Amino acid sequence: MFQIVLTLDNMNPNVRRVEYAVRGAIVQRAGQIEKELKEGVKKPFTEVIKANIGDAHAMGQKPISFLRQVLALCSYPELLEDNKFPEDAKHRARRILEACGGHSIGAYSASQGIECVRQDVARYIEKRDGGIPSNPDNIYLSTGASDAIVTMLKLLVCGEGRDRTGVMISIPQYPLYSAALADLGAVQISYYLDEDKCWSLDVAELKRAVDAARQHCNPRVLCIINPGNPTGQVQSRQCIEDVIRFAKEEHLFLMADEVYQDNVYAEGCKFHSFKKVLFEMGPAYSSTVEMASFHSTSKCYMGECGFRGGYMEVINMDPEVKAQLTKLVSVRLCPPVPGQALLDLVVNPPQPDEPSYNTFMKERTAVLAALAEKARLTEQIFNEVPGVTCNPVQGAMYTFPRIALPQKAIDKAKEEGQVPDMFYCMRLLEEEGICLVPGSGFGQREGTFHFRMTILPPTEKLKIVLQKISDFHVRFTQEFS
Repeated sequence: MFQIVLTLDNMNPNVRRVEYAVRGAIVQRAGQIEKELKEGVKKPFTEVIKANIGDAHAMGQKPISFLRQVLALCSYPELLEDNKFPEDAKHRARRILEACGGHSIGAYSASQGIECVRQDVARYIEKRDGGIPSNPDNIYLSTGASDAIVTMLKLLVCGEGRDRTGVMISIPQYPLYSAALADLGAVQISYYLDEDKCWSLDVAELKRAVDAARQHCNPRVLCIINPGNPTGQVQSRQCIEDVIRFAKEEHLFLMADEVYQDNVYAEGCKFHSFKKVLFEMGPAYSSTVEMASFHSTSKCYMGECGFRGGYMEVINMDPEVKAQLTKLVSVRLCPPVPGQALLDLVVNPPQPDEPSYNTFMKERTAVLAALAEKARLTEQIFNEVPGVTCNPVQGAMYTFPRIALPQKAIDKAKEEGQVPDMFYCMRLLEEEGICLVPGSGFGQREGTFHFRMTILPPTEKLKIVLQKISDFHVRFTQEFS
């Protein structure tokens, strides 16, 4: 009798527990519908609009010229002889190529990342934080921020039973965190953001969560996403100080996910890096609180998701642990070198005296201004729909509106074995061709329902999407009233 070696029953049980809503069942169905449309199947729409993931270029955003010019030069150095490329682009490309083995971005780099890129990242952080020093040795380049986040969690997870590491994550959260914790067999400690106060974070809620968790695990890590995903809130400086104090008091390692740091739109909101606030609080904090912060080339004005560029900076890490971290990243050889090259341009963009500066600034400003306008538009239109409540999109690139679902719809969903907001989003996909992620994939307070939508589609298309969702919501509500 032939027996399969690897089955669902004997595979790694942690992997079975992993869920990642951003690319879950609804996205797979969207892919099937796209195939059906290609095969000529008649639908009430002609295309599927995927507003489920923060993928700027897939939604029609044009790449920033300077970034692509330098990457083209790095990929095909013979273009360095071509006079169509500006001198500052050539200068950047030569510098990157000189740092690569055999002067090729096809060669492996050092495991921690190319040294001159790490130096540029450290200078960028220093400048961003008003002169607070950053050491290139504390910078680890990564395959997008996700890779660095998972690596860091891997270092932090240990113990069995009640001593198992607990990791505090916000609800709603970006499902990378819950997926990574399931994969590593760590304990998820949920703390809830306050929807009524624009998804703000309250230290009393952190305290409630950590005290409850101490009964069954060992809380060691606090993860913060600022600006927020999926909720789009931007934390005030005061809030960040409170969180740092809390981390010190409760003896927690801080992980600050700051990949949306350039995406701040709301009046009176400003991005404050956790590192800057930590150091401004003085040595009692800046020399004791252990922290890792993360950034990426995938978001902000760049939107270069496919290049998988990112970095983390570690602060106050025990030197012996740092040696273990360096060992761990060396197993993967190195992050993608084109992604490292791209990151270098993000942290070292054209300067005012360079030929590419004006075009670069014009393109960068246009992208961020369009996002700010779309953030405002989204909030305004959703709040005009009865049964939809939308907080201001202060930052990042998503909205997470609350939807009131009739009891009959909730019952019908349960009948079909679906979570109510998944049932809602599936119906929206089948009827309007719009792909969103149900709030249940991010976590939400019991009895509330949401969806996450990106604000990335071009303004005219976004208006159509918002109108279609609004019309659908009214229709859906009537059907189940």
